[in-house]
Amino acid sequence: MRTPPAIRSTTVTVFVDTNVLVYRHDSSDPAKQARADEWYAYLWRSRTARLSVQVLQELYATLSRKLKPGMEADKARRIVRALGAWEPVGIDLAMIEKAWILEQRNSLSWWDALIVAAAQTSECEILLTEDLQDGQTFGGLRVVNPFASASLTPEEVLRAATE
Repeated sequence: MRTPPAIRSTTVTVFVDTNVLVYRHDSSDPAKQARADEWYAYLWRSRTARLSVQVLQELYATLSRKLKPGMEADKARRIVRALGAWEPVGIDLAMIEKAWILEQRNSLSWWDALIVAAAQTSECEILLTEDLQDGQTFGGLRVVNPFASASLTPEEVLRAATE
C-alpha cells in the first residue's frame, strides 16, 4: 500500500490588523463578519495569531466609540483582554525607527508602516489586513487580505501564500 505524500504544515505566524477584528463584531457587513469570524476561530485553534498594543488600542476605540450601534465599554474591554493571549508587541523606539524606514521606502501611511513594523518585530510571516495590497511583501512578511479569497479556508489561504 502506497503512503500518501506528507502534507506541508501551514503553521505560520499571522499578525492580525485591527480591521479584521472589528469586522468580527460589526454586523453592518454580514459577509465580512462571517469571514472575520472564520479567521478568528482558525487563529485561536492554531494559536498562531499575533498583534500589537496599537491594534488593541484601535480595536477598543472602534468597538466602544465608532461602531453603530456602539458596544458597551465593558464588553469591548473583555474582548481586548482576551486578545492579550495573542502576545501583543509593544511599541518602542526601535519599532518607530523601523516604521519610519518602511513609511519612506514603501510610501505607506504612518499607521500602516507601524503595523508592518510590529508584524516584522513579531517575526510573523503573514500580515492579515485589507488595508494593504493582497500579496504585497515587506521582506519576509506577506500581506493577505482575508476577504479576497472567501471560497478558501484560512488554512488553504495560508498554504497558498507561503508556497
